[in-house]
Amino acid sequence: MYIKQSKKMLIMNILDILKRYTDENHRLSQKEIMDILEREYEMKVERKAIKRNLLNLIEYGYQIEYSESIRINKRGEEESVYTDWYLVREFSDAELRLLIDSLLFSRHIPYKQCKMLIEKIENLSNRYFKSRVKHIQMLPDNDLPNRQLFYTIEILDQAITKGKQVSFHYNEYHTDKKFYPRRDGEGKIRTYIINPYQMAAVNGRYYLICNNDKYEDVSNYRIDRIIDIRLLDTSIKPMKNVKGLESGLNLPKHMAEHMYMFSGESLPVTFRAKKYLLTDLFDWFGKEMQFIDETEEEVTVRVQVNEDAMRKWALQYALHVKVIKPERLVYMIQEDIKQAARQYRIVDLDKEM
Repeated sequence: MYIKQSKKMLIMNILDILKRYTDENHRLSQKEIMDILEREYEMKVERKAIKRNLLNLIEYGYQIEYSESIRINKRGEEESVYTDWYLVREFSDAELRLLIDSLLFSRHIPYKQCKMLIEKIENLSNRYFKSRVKHIQMLPDNDLPNRQLFYTIEILDQAITKGKQVSFHYNEYHTDKKFYPRRDGEGKIRTYIINPYQMAAVNGRYYLICNNDKYEDVSNYRIDRIIDIRLLDTSIKPMKNVKGLESGLNLPKHMAEHMYMFSGESLPVTFRAKKYLLTDLFDWFGKEMQFIDETEEEVTVRVQVNEDAMRKWALQYALHVKVIKPERLVYMIQEDIKQAARQYRIVDLDKEM
């Protein structure tokens, strides 16, 4: 139960009641608001005071809806009656559930931080909102050891906004299932000096699209593996001086060409695919694909894509896709398949390919 409060708090308490108890499907009359005030806030007020404060909230800019009807009072005069008050929610329950689901299936947010965020999202709705998150188990992979994640994102956001470089250490797993900073050839912890340009979520992971100051091309780093980040005073390298970003960063195009976030150049690739794979192709490559030589069962596809990413993707979909061009990529995929066959001691493909 709430402690007894000053009448000066009346307008704030009424707003709190609207936030906790109302939405389009749950509305309150002035009498019901008056009862909640007395029961939970130990405040006894008249209906006129409630109406006055509700109208004041509307005047202050809160989106509060109500029903208005006309009745005849004891003096035989017409008067307006206001009822069915509710606060229009900034987010619908469906939108909140979508946000919560996105957090639950994210692979880059540690469990405790994810739980705290979900609780904050739940508080954006009212007591009737049922997210059912208590019945959903987090994936074990989600319990990540990096507790600096949100601080890292904050610093990166500042760096990108101000056009400043950052330095950080970069973690990797060892066989003891723990994270350790990467080291150089002398065994010292490697410090990365980075020109950050954009953060993006890909395949459930959060990446920094940037340039390692030692090199001239684009790099991608997993943000959840970044630790000990520092905002530097030095300005970033202009994008026009980074190979692949000469015309700026087209994020949708970049993501489609770097589906596994491998660094390096993109090149034109032609492959033959089963048509039942079309929906997956749009998920991976977007709408920039070109289709030719279509039959009932297959179609030839042309895309612009990172070579290493395409090499991995072609192996993943080897039963459904055959890369045709460029020859260099076809050769690398053939060698990968041969190596895989030898790994499983299936056949000697050197005689057949």
